[in-house]
Amino acid sequence: MPDYGARSLLAVTVRRASVSGRFYLVYGTVLSAFLGVILGHFSAASFTSSYPLFTPIFGVVGSMGGLLVFTGDRTKGVLEYLLAYGYSPRRLFANVLLTTVVLVSVVVGIGVSASLGVYLGEGHPITTALVIGLGVYAVPMTFACAAFASTVGVYWTALSSIRQGMNSPVGIIPFIGILPSLVTLFVIVGLTLSGPLSNQTLLLVLGSAMGLVALFVIILLVSMGRLLRHERLLSPA
Repeated sequence: MPDYGARSLLAVTVRRASVSGRFYLVYGTVLSAFLGVILGHFSAASFTSSYPLFTPIFGVVGSMGGLLVFTGDRTKGVLEYLLAYGYSPRRLFANVLLTTVVLVSVVVGIGVSASLGVYLGEGHPITTALVIGLGVYAVPMTFACAAFASTVGVYWTALSSIRQGMNSPVGIIPFIGILPSLVTLFVIVGLTLSGPLSNQTLLLVLGSAMGLVALFVIILLVSMGRLLRHERLLSPA
């Protein structure tokens, strides 16, 4: 009998997620590129200070296709079918997480590249604050927040029962996923009201925010084997 469980589902899942979640992907990518291009063209200071703080929000929105496929597959019994052919719950989740990473890469790759291209094309310099904002916070935080949203969404899907009007967590998960970046944004705004931020303070705040989100995702991943057992992925219908 062929070992179906050894086959990778990533390429198929990415294709399905890109189709099913195309609204989220296009919406997140377009908003990221549009805001970055506008700020990069009209205000170098706003681009440096604001664009990195909003980038994770767009990335989370654009990454919802993977979770959309996962929730649909559980409802339709596809996950149950895959479990019967030897795929473990951990591997099925890893497939969703990797799909999320691919979708986020599209949003970040297009949005940040277009924005940074306009910013540099206008003759603006690469500053320390911009390097910290994009390199230390925006890009890694976007991936961390998307992974956070995907992980919470998988737990939500696996541990909940289907109720009328609440068949999928995809509607609310983007708000949960962007919560860390919104808190970070409010902290930065609050600190700015008391005076200009030094690069050291900016690095500390942004690095701490990204680290906390990454730590929380790691904790959820470690707990997955105990909490997301085989029966949690069976169709509830």
